[in-house]
Amino acid sequence: MPLEPFKSAQALTMGVELELQLVNPTDFDLSSSATDMLHLLGRGRFPGDVKPEMTESMIEVSTDVHTRHDALLAQLWQMRDALVAAGDRLNVGLCGGGTHPFQRWFHQRIFSKPRFKEISSLYGYLAKQFTVFGQHVHIGCGSADEALHLLHALNRYLPHFIALSASSPFFQGVDTLFDSARLNSVFAFPLSGRAPFLLKWEEFEHGYFAKMEKTGVVKSMKDFYWDIRPKPEYGTIELRVCDTPLTVERAAALACYLQALCRMLLERSDPPPAEDDYLVYNYNRFQACRFGLDGMLVHPQTNASLPLREDILATLRRLEPHAAALDSRAALDELYRVAAGEGNHASFLRRQHAEEGGVEGVVDAAIRCFREEVTA
Repeated sequence: MPLEPFKSAQALTMGVELELQLVNPTDFDLSSSATDMLHLLGRGRFPGDVKPEMTESMIEVSTDVHTRHDALLAQLWQMRDALVAAGDRLNVGLCGGGTHPFQRWFHQRIFSKPRFKEISSLYGYLAKQFTVFGQHVHIGCGSADEALHLLHALNRYLPHFIALSASSPFFQGVDTLFDSARLNSVFAFPLSGRAPFLLKWEEFEHGYFAKMEKTGVVKSMKDFYWDIRPKPEYGTIELRVCDTPLTVERAAALACYLQALCRMLLERSDPPPAEDDYLVYNYNRFQACRFGLDGMLVHPQTNASLPLREDILATLRRLEPHAAALDSRAALDELYRVAAGEGNHASFLRRQHAEEGGVEGVVDAAIRCFREEVTA
């Protein structure tokens, strides 16, 4: 099937997708409740979109298209409230977090949908191990070539989003020592990682994608699990490296950070992206996953080693005029506080584990964060 034409979108629009955990509030293990949750939410008017994900213990919700932080956050609040109300009726807890701290992958059930069954048949146990939870952010692009420019120009900033969103330190009952263990599960898929370095859509569509389709390996862009991928049917690029945060406030802030970065990068005042930028890509990605805000970053152009936390703070300062133009200062201020001292949600979950003495308390804290009963 030929690749869909790239649909030109309004530049710098944004939309958010959140994969959420469905939890049994008695034992705090995952609950195979997606079918019941989707049925209940479908009986009313949900203030966004909701659909199933790979296994029965997760759902994905998505916002409308937005341009401003305040409107995006208002919709996320409405969605959160509707989800909590539905969960209360079904006796199901909902929460963010990139991984569930102690679920066993072999207990999970693949959601009964043809695409998910096809993936399960192809990837075997990896499909059930894909019971991990991420935030995806879409940014509208005025043209296909603009989308590819942004996709590659953003490679230098990918570690920022990993470290700021990290909320998956625990997996299979243990502290992994990673701030984001979720991305290790994603990286197991053969079509994950980075997109090929192409800056012209014609070369991407008629060269790379056509060749990949001819091999039979891919049928559509959905078959690529890249850290950032173009979505031609929406006219967007889609950032996929973020763990699902514990709060919708953090989710909105991350989306606005990406929006402001794209606005800056479209000025093209930075050196243009180059293939050699990717020489340090996997190293920088690992540092952000493993150490979070305490990681180190190798600048792809200068090869200078930088503390990731300081690079984030410097970038946030640089983005101040763009945040002002986009009315997103409050969003970037939140991320400044995270990087300057509060720490990410992985740090919060580790503190909860130390205080509660077990992984069940970690899940309880995540549920209460989503309900805004405790501050993360």
